[in-house]
Amino acid sequence: MTDKLNHFDGNGNAIMVDVTDKDITERQAIAIGKIYVNEETYKRIVDGSVKKGDVLGVARVAGIMGTKKTSDLIPMCHPLMLTNSKVDFELDEEEKSITAICIVKLSGKTGVEMEALMGVNIALLTIYDMCKSMDKSMVISDIHLVKKTGGKSGDFLFHSRK
Repeated sequence: MTDKLNHFDGNGNAIMVDVTDKDITERQAIAIGKIYVNEETYKRIVDGSVKKGDVLGVARVAGIMGTKKTSDLIPMCHPLMLTNSKVDFELDEEEKSITAICIVKLSGKTGVEMEALMGVNIALLTIYDMCKSMDKSMVISDIHLVKKTGGKSGDFLFHSRK
């Protein structure tokens, strides 16, 4: 295996990176993102009165499912045997936002950053889907990797771009 991994062969064709010779290490990734909703939608999510049901409960399960399906949707992602996947939410009444936080872990040869990012995206999209009849002006934003540990490239901690 070469020291430089990339997603292209000698002819410029897209390929999956060969991780055969990489060491198995403990890996974790944390991603977050937000959805901004109107006041009525926020209130109904919090008090559980959205007609489609428990918005955050369904979004949590959807986010976890999303982490497990990442390689089905991102062409060069390896199918991974995740050892843990969690999705939680932080609510901000002042800005009428919900932050989704996804933590994904495994012992493997490749990282779980894409899985954590997928979990956040799917959780937020599920909130949108369940509330769109009340609020089509919702905005999903600020989705990013917060932290990753393990692997050849070492640890990463997000620092604000501001």
